[in-house]
Amino acid sequence: MPKTTSQNSSNIGCLYGVGVGPGDPELLTLKALKAIQSVPVICVPQASNMQDSYALTIVKDYLTPDQEILRAPFPTNDADGAAKTWIDASKLVSSRLEKGQDVAFLTEGDPMLFSTFSYVLTGVKEINPEATVVIIPGISSVMASAASSGEPLVTHGQKLAILPATYGLDDLSVATSNFDTVVLMKVSPIIVKTLAELEELGLTKQSTYVRRVTTDREKVIRDVTQIKEEDMDYFSLLIVRGNQDES
Repeated sequence: MPKTTSQNSSNIGCLYGVGVGPGDPELLTLKALKAIQSVPVICVPQASNMQDSYALTIVKDYLTPDQEILRAPFPTNDADGAAKTWIDASKLVSSRLEKGQDVAFLTEGDPMLFSTFSYVLTGVKEINPEATVVIIPGISSVMASAASSGEPLVTHGQKLAILPATYGLDDLSVATSNFDTVVLMKVSPIIVKTLAELEELGLTKQSTYVRRVTTDREKVIRDVTQIKEEDMDYFSLLIVRGNQDES
């Protein structure tokens, strides 16, 4: 696997940040697959609820028994202990790099968009600044959801905003007034509040809900007033068309 950043002269291993896509294993890129199959160590974020890493479930059929699986604990939100958790994860990865082992850190979607990899990348650079890092992009849920909904996110000259769903009404109003399309990520935990805000802004009919895109549990709901409790999922988003054409 070619290392596209500058080679180091030490025996420090290479860190691969690998985006494994939104859920369908067939959406892995060839470069991602080559990296995953070439390294002795696979690292995945492990949520506090101890459920299997979603990224790991995507690639499990491509792994071999002799590959070590590192499960790095990560908080699912910005809890008080988050900073220490990220430092510990970086130390865990660095411990293998310092043995000369290459490590592939897997993340669903793309490693540089709302990804846990960004925290590990910062930490590893601080611990081992001479380590080689190769970042392999993946298909994000944002792009995959646009494909599944059959509607372009933006066309020529339009503006797109990708935001965490924790934005409040005032912020959402500003965003939808200034951008043609707003994507709200991981929206399920606050869906009731978000739908109320969309209704107040007159954007309910301009919104599409997508969950578990590209998997057998995928669901696209174009009438968001029909969202039911069983439709809720951590891996979900809302695509909202803005109102900035009004003047």
